[in-house]
Amino acid sequence: MKTMTKAKSAPALPLNTILSGDCIEVMQSLPEASVDLIFADPPYNLQLKGDLHRPDNSQVDAVDDAWDQFSSFAAYDRFTQDWLKAARRLLKPNGAIWVIGSYHNIFRVGAALQDAGFWILNDVVWRKSNPMPNFRGKRLTNAHETMIWASKQEGGKYTFNYEALKSLNEGIQMRSDWVLPICTGHERLKNEAGDKAHPTQKPESLLHRVLVGSTNPGDVVLDPFFGTGTTGAVAKMLGRDFIGIEREAAYREVAEKRLKAIRKFDREALEVSTSKRAEPRVPFGQLVERGMLRPGEELYSMNKRHKAKVRADGTLIGEDIKGSIHQVGAHLEGAPSCNGWTYWCFKRDGKKIPIDLLRQQIRAEMADRPN
Repeated sequence: MKTMTKAKSAPALPLNTILSGDCIEVMQSLPEASVDLIFADPPYNLQLKGDLHRPDNSQVDAVDDAWDQFSSFAAYDRFTQDWLKAARRLLKPNGAIWVIGSYHNIFRVGAALQDAGFWILNDVVWRKSNPMPNFRGKRLTNAHETMIWASKQEGGKYTFNYEALKSLNEGIQMRSDWVLPICTGHERLKNEAGDKAHPTQKPESLLHRVLVGSTNPGDVVLDPFFGTGTTGAVAKMLGRDFIGIEREAAYREVAEKRLKAIRKFDREALEVSTSKRAEPRVPFGQLVERGMLRPGEELYSMNKRHKAKVRADGTLIGEDIKGSIHQVGAHLEGAPSCNGWTYWCFKRDGKKIPIDLLRQQIRAEMADRPN
């Protein structure tokens, strides 16, 4: 008689928590293919030489912490390769990653991303509306940072909420240059001494745009360089689950306090505009099958120039053409293509009604069905 052994269950994800430790080691301990999106704000390796002062001789609170210091470019490259390898293992097949950096590191990170097998989708320029001036006057004011958005692999079906970003941009297609301010005033977190809690704290507006555009409610977002928790704060507000990794105790303490004060938006507020491509496909023939339109019934073009008859198989016949609602409309208009759903209408009680209203009725019924 065979002895049955109980299969080991996969370890549960530590959702909505901040994990302490080295980001590479912690990522290696998490379940493979368990994360939808990674937002990474790695050390910039600024290579600062000496203190930086303003014209009034006051010292600038620059990034001079140990976590941003590497012995050489080769050492930084090894670190980048290692954390990207660990990050890629965690992403689901259709997952994606955002990495932000400055001119000091982003070009090296971009090459490492491609070498690791990621597929770059966009680079986004975050143009700071209120950048720190160049105090020495020897270079241009550094007024932007660069974000790279990449899918785990070429052909991955990554999340992109095109219509939601378009809505954020007053109905205009979102571009790859984002003008947003750096953290100031009440948003800039301070430590007990009244100093900046973190030298490179990112604004919530930046993460809001990233998460609205490339995740959905319930998705898991990992930030391996959590800092004071901007990614977690925005994820919590937007109904996403987060996992933060941070080795510095002082940053974890600030982040924990910050996250406790965050409230999740209500369910209705979490919904965003979706692309029509994402809506369920409804064949025109289904309208005929269900008796919403009858074989032999006439359809009329919205511009009142043409008409065609509905056939039993869901095609149309008009003058010298037979085919789909799209093919017939394009032929009659002498156009290369036509959206038949918005081109045709039918008559009821003397009124013309777009056939797209029938499609929307079916879609609404589909949405109401229990899963």
